[in-house]
This record gives sequence, C-alpha cells and structure tokens, in this order.
Amino acid sequence: MNKAVTKSSTTHKDDQKDSANGRIYFLDVAVGRVLSANSDGSDLQTIVEEGRKLPDGLVVDAAAGHLYWTNMGHLKENDGSIFRSDLDGRNMTTIVPPGSTFTPKQLQIEGTSRKLYWCDREGMRVLRANLNGSNVETLVDTSHGDPRPGPDPTKWCVGIAVDVDGGKIYWTQKGGDNAGEGRIFRANIEIPSGQTPTNRGDIELIYDCLPEPIDLDIDPSTRTLYWTDRGDPPRGNTVNRAQLDAKPGKRKPPEIVFDHLMEGIGLVLDHEGGRMFITDFAGTVYSATLDGSDRRALLIGQGNLTGIAYVKSPLALKTGAATPVLI
Repeated sequence: MNKAVTKSSTTHKDDQKDSANGRIYFLDVAVGRVLSANSDGSDLQTIVEEGRKLPDGLVVDAAAGHLYWTNMGHLKENDGSIFRSDLDGRNMTTIVPPGSTFTPKQLQIEGTSRKLYWCDREGMRVLRANLNGSNVETLVDTSHGDPRPGPDPTKWCVGIAVDVDGGKIYWTQKGGDNAGEGRIFRANIEIPSGQTPTNRGDIELIYDCLPEPIDLDIDPSTRTLYWTDRGDPPRGNTVNRAQLDAKPGKRKPPEIVFDHLMEGIGLVLDHEGGRMFITDFAGTVYSATLDGSDRRALLIGQGNLTGIAYVKSPLALKTGAATPVLI
C-alpha cells in the first residue's frame, strides 16, 4: 500500500481541475464545528461553530442545497438532535429535537423516499424520519430489553447505509473499543408485516469479529459495501470493502483498501469521480480512489474529525472567507 502524501502548494492542471470538482464537508467533534473545503483540501472554511454538542454524522442534500448533521449531546442523556442548514451554514434549524434520539451517529438520506436514516448508539436503534424531522420511526431495536442509554457496546448501532436497489439497510454494531466484537448487519428497509423493531426476523449478520466498524457507504454500480474501522491494526484503522450480494456461506473476507488511519471514522464515496474521502480522529482528511490507490492527505491537524460528506456542485458556498454561524 502506498503511503499517504500531503499535497504540496504547487499548482498543477490536475489539481486545478480537482479543486473545481465539488466540495467536502466534515465535522470536528472536539469543538463542535462544521467545515468545508474544495475536494483537494484548498479553500478551507469553518461554516458553523456550535460548541460541545458532539457532531458526528453528516450528509448533503444536493438537490435542496442543505446540510444535515447529528449531534450526540451528553452521551448518557436523551438529548441527541439533528440539525439542518444551507450549504454555507445559514438558516440553521433543528430537525429532530432533543428527546427523540439518545446519541445519533452516522446519517444518510435515501433519495427515492426522501427519508433520513440514522443509527442511535446508546439508544440501540436504527431510525428514520421525513426530511423535516416528522414521523420518526424505529426500524431496528437491538436493546433486547436493556434500559436506555444502553450499557452494552455490542448493542450500540453506529454506521448506516441504505441499499435501495437491494431493498436493504445495513448498519454496524461496534462492540467495545478494540475488542474484536464489531459486527455488520442488514435487514429489509421495511419491517415485515406483523413484526416489530424488536422481533423482526429478517435481520442477517454479514460480518462479525471485526475490530470496531464505524461508518458505511455503498457503491451501487459495483454492488460494494465500504466501511471504516476504528479498531487496532492490522484489520483496524482501515477502510474495508465487500460485495453486497454474496450468497450465505460464500462471503469472502473483507478487503482492506486503505490503512494506517488514526482511528478512522467518516467515509463518503464520490461515485462519479471514483474516489472516497475519509476522516480520522487525529484530524486528517484523506482521499483515494475506490481501490485505495492515489492516497492523499488533504488536510492535517483539523481537530477530532467525525462525519464527512461530498457534493459535486455546491449551490451556496463561494470561494473566499466564510463567516461562521455561531449557535
């Protein structure tokens, strides 16, 4: 595997093309910031400063020009929330208020139904809602009767991905820190008739004994699932991938396509560009092609980074200094 290299300040034609090709948005959980940059790491801006609300999951609704992100809040209290803003951080509003989710983690938008999907870690649930925050539904409840906030990390739901073509949701349950208890599950998007989030019979274990799987994303063109793993090397501190449609009993071990992360967290795929963007808790933003080649450290030392999102053509943010929205 090639070592990650930090891009120099020298401008090349490829770099100019890259910087014009979309923007990344990412979260710093340490001080509660939403940041944005060109996809080559240039033009870094802080667009929201919200304090210690512990932002974790982030997604872009490019069609509407909106950002959505989760705030974990106090980890032992039922005060997690989901916010929305314009791409420049303005017009912020609370979509899911405190009291509806304990510690919301990764967040996804399913474009066909226009629904938000997220995992609730200490809440031990997979949930969804309309884009305006209405009609919050529990799709999966992993608590098995445990009180919330849940004390057992093997029941904590963290990463979420929606496979529309396959009619499935995928999620991670990370287990204890570096404990080798991590698992990835899937189930039908809709709960089977006559069943409930606690007793649904369509839940399938995809992988177990993983170091500490975190965020998920799907490449629908190749039917491939990608995820970050925050646990110890050699299998941890990595980005992994695996085929979605392998038959039971014939599933190959995950393929590591990126390594040497410092507690890998956020992951998003640029499907058209054939690349991925990754964050780690040491404060680095990386890019690479989907097979892990052409590794680049785009930004270094930006805090404790969590969720990341990508949009090809931002509607609101312009090159130049941004004024952070303070809340």
